[in-house]
Amino acid sequence: MSDTLTLDVIGRRVTVNGEHATVRFAGVVPPVAGPWLGVEWDNPERGKHDGSHEGTVYFKCRHPTGGSFIRPKKVNFGIDFLTAVKNRYVLEDELEEDGKEQIVTIGNKPVETIGFDSVMKQQSQLSKLQEVSLRNCAVSCAGEKGGVAEACPNIRNVDLSKNLLSSWDEVIHIADQLRHLEVLNLSENKLKFPSGSAPLTGTFSALKVLVLNRTGITWAEVLWCAAGCPGLEELYLKSNEIFISERPTDVLQTIRLLDLSSNQLIDESQLFLIAHLPRLEQLILSDIGISSIHFPDAGIGCKTSMFPSLQYLVVNDNQISQWSFFNELDKLPSLRALSCLRNPLTKDDKDTRTTRQLIIAKIGQLKTLNKCEILPEERLGAELDYQRAFGNEWKKAGGHQDPDKNRLSEEFLAAHPRYQFLCLKYGAPEDGELKRQPLMLKNQLLTLKIKYPHQLDQKVLEKQLPGSMTIQKVKGFLSRLLKVPVSDLLLSYESPEVSCLAKYKVKLNPQTVTLNRLQIASLILNGGHRSV
Repeated sequence: MSDTLTLDVIGRRVTVNGEHATVRFAGVVPPVAGPWLGVEWDNPERGKHDGSHEGTVYFKCRHPTGGSFIRPKKVNFGIDFLTAVKNRYVLEDELEEDGKEQIVTIGNKPVETIGFDSVMKQQSQLSKLQEVSLRNCAVSCAGEKGGVAEACPNIRNVDLSKNLLSSWDEVIHIADQLRHLEVLNLSENKLKFPSGSAPLTGTFSALKVLVLNRTGITWAEVLWCAAGCPGLEELYLKSNEIFISERPTDVLQTIRLLDLSSNQLIDESQLFLIAHLPRLEQLILSDIGISSIHFPDAGIGCKTSMFPSLQYLVVNDNQISQWSFFNELDKLPSLRALSCLRNPLTKDDKDTRTTRQLIIAKIGQLKTLNKCEILPEERLGAELDYQRAFGNEWKKAGGHQDPDKNRLSEEFLAAHPRYQFLCLKYGAPEDGELKRQPLMLKNQLLTLKIKYPHQLDQKVLEKQLPGSMTIQKVKGFLSRLLKVPVSDLLLSYESPEVSCLAKYKVKLNPQTVTLNRLQIASLILNGGHRSV
């Protein structure tokens, strides 16, 4: 850039030696002669001061070392959209043909051209573009009016992240020329929105996905933008310090996925403002600092009217430390998948399997937990173990084998809202199941009797094995013990009482089902009635 300055550079996004900044000042800084630009760096460690020089405040920065004075000729104000597209997508060998002469006929007159064939190839090439990635290409404006629409009218997906766009008006100028635009990524652009202007209407009529991560956008500006996206399905708003200040009424009604990750100002009461979006299926709330949630419209064992379509919830990296959080999630009528990694209740746990089982038992409709499918036998085992683990508490709180005699305390119902349902599903736990010894290694060993149904003369073997041992590992153990190939082993099992596994005819997976899960008394080699 030349050393000639105008006031319209204030607020412009620039780069200096690859570092991004915003222009906050343009003018003279005595005693040094000549024009200067005062910039606020995105990376505050890049600067030297807060916008002051020798006692005079020329501009203000959010960080005490976020500012610098730069000579204008060292600053890059960027390029227009179409130039960036050509730089990225027009082949160099086509540009080299510009010097070749060619005779073409225009009307009835022959005309000598230079590079005409190359221009035609470029236009043909750009017109076919549907996906364009211009990340970190210093795009600052739309360029000549109508140029984008003429050169590349079929673009549907544009990545403009980490560029020099400083005004939403420039985004509109680009979008107005891309009538088929479905996906737009504007992350890491510090955008200024028009103040006091009427909401957009249909500017992004075909847009389905809008990414605005780390743009500094506010919730009011989100709603203003959403008015111009009548068919928007996915909206990403990560790391914007958003505070949800009002309920969306006429906008975001088609949204299916909403990412609010890393917005630390969001709390439970704000989430309720978006709880009635009718089509919201995926909600990403990672790293927002949430620790609890309560749906006041739903009592114990009831479903909430909030988030009616929510199927997938992500609450990774939060402050969840109470089991009541998962009790409340069971009230969501459509919830099928949950991710809750790296929370105080779920991280650094010595027994992650137990934590997983408890979550599965507490949320009855869950099909996937932390991106791992919940198989039918896993749910069955988790719910049966949950019944046994809290059976003594259930009895002390007024639980009884006869449902008509149940007088459970409100405290127990609040802590274990699904327990009564599990009693109806599997039957109330019996006294024999509740006499559990401390979980020491010697008490976790099962005495297993191994029989041969077709060889009555064979002696019954007895072995002590850990209850957590999977059937697959049991087969490996027996293969080594009996010197028989694993493929030749056909195992069945006997239980001292009717097994819920037999009652519900659940297909077993030998890689995940454990001896504890089967409640085995005897294994029958090469025969029997309950195959594993």
